[in-house]
Amino acid sequence: MAISRAADPKGSKREAEYVPALRFGFLTPLYDRLVSFGLPEGELRGRLLEEAHLAPGETALEVGCGTASLAVLAAASCPGALVVGLDGDPAILGQAREKVGSTGVRLVCARAPALPFRPGSFDHVFASLFLHHLSDEEKRATLAAVLALLKPGGRFHVADWGEPADPLQRLAFLSVRCLDGFSRTRDHALGLLPQKMREAGFADVEETGMKRTWFGTLRFYTARRPVDTEQKESFSGSR
Repeated sequence: MAISRAADPKGSKREAEYVPALRFGFLTPLYDRLVSFGLPEGELRGRLLEEAHLAPGETALEVGCGTASLAVLAAASCPGALVVGLDGDPAILGQAREKVGSTGVRLVCARAPALPFRPGSFDHVFASLFLHHLSDEEKRATLAAVLALLKPGGRFHVADWGEPADPLQRLAFLSVRCLDGFSRTRDHALGLLPQKMREAGFADVEETGMKRTWFGTLRFYTARRPVDTEQKESFSGSR
């Protein structure tokens, strides 16, 4: 199954204020080791895929795929699905290519919110520990772009930092907020991400679980593109 890609608009400002996965580029080669130290990655990925129930013939996109661990697991869990991993960091995609091998996962280098695919291309979109890297403006634009990329009835699966479950978790979350920026993580600390998703036009926004970690409280969300919405042609990257 082919995924049609839109042309990348010239003059894009998406290079500005790009934040690597671990804030500093020199930490990128250590990404997998550092993240696995304090996060239940296996549980995180397993939960997202369990909620998605990928089926043969379906299409799935992971935005901010990093080293593509989730994308590779998704492809392995359903060989008949087409899985695409997208990230804006060429260095981390270099690590992802080594991991992808012959799994069939397609990797694309592009930065949100300029997602270079035609509207209605995907049955599922995943965002795992990605949205908290974005500014408020970027978050809103990216959520709108994801909504447009989904087929009517398609589903959005999110795992990201949310409102701390208790004072100790709030203290633990300070490490992430200092690394990624207090303004970028504000919505997460206040538990506003579901509201942002509803404002973008998603339906059936639901928190499906939470997990305390060494770095704060992970929260899991699912949402759906309403079946009666028209295909949007105006999001960044669609021309």
